[in-house]
Amino acid sequence: MEALIIALPGILIAYGVFVMGMFSPGPNILSIMGTSMGVGRDAGKSLALGIASGSLIWGLLAWGGLTTVLVAYASLMTIIKIAGAAYLLWLAFKSFRSAMSQRDLTAKALSLNGGASAYYRRGLLIQMTNPKAALTWTATISLGLSPDSPWWIGGIIVLGTGFISFGGHMAYALAFSTKPMVAGFTRARRWIETGLGMFFCFASYKLVTTRA
Repeated sequence: MEALIIALPGILIAYGVFVMGMFSPGPNILSIMGTSMGVGRDAGKSLALGIASGSLIWGLLAWGGLTTVLVAYASLMTIIKIAGAAYLLWLAFKSFRSAMSQRDLTAKALSLNGGASAYYRRGLLIQMTNPKAALTWTATISLGLSPDSPWWIGGIIVLGTGFISFGGHMAYALAFSTKPMVAGFTRARRWIETGLGMFFCFASYKLVTTRA
């Protein structure tokens, strides 16, 4: 229990980073939105489940990899945290740059044969072939880990973000199946991206200032 209390601030920040990341639509989110609008909610939901499943797999891989590294080379945690903080700053830069741009959201539909299973497999493939997922998960999990953290702390982070991932991706499939919802999100995009940039800066600071 004491270990959980000590790690709780980092765990909560990790959850926050994951939630904020989902508010910034990338190709995965845009494919869900476009498919829900252009093909239908059922297709969007299946695609969302596939993407969320891939995200969970990446989380498990990152957890296992970091735990193994820390057991063998605890001193590498400082390097991992610095790398994670740098990546969070890069996400902040991208959010601020996006907030200042005039671009509109481009949500393209995926038209596949084979029903729900085809969309699920495509979502899983999209996520598992996304190299940025590994960096995102490494930065997220390292927020709650230290060399003396019990192995199950990473499991709590993966479990919690797994629920967030499935719930969030399904929410996109359900809510953004109509053009008015996408239009409303587009109007609020700059404020959302600015807030994301600020949060990523905060998370980067916390990552480098917490004890390794």
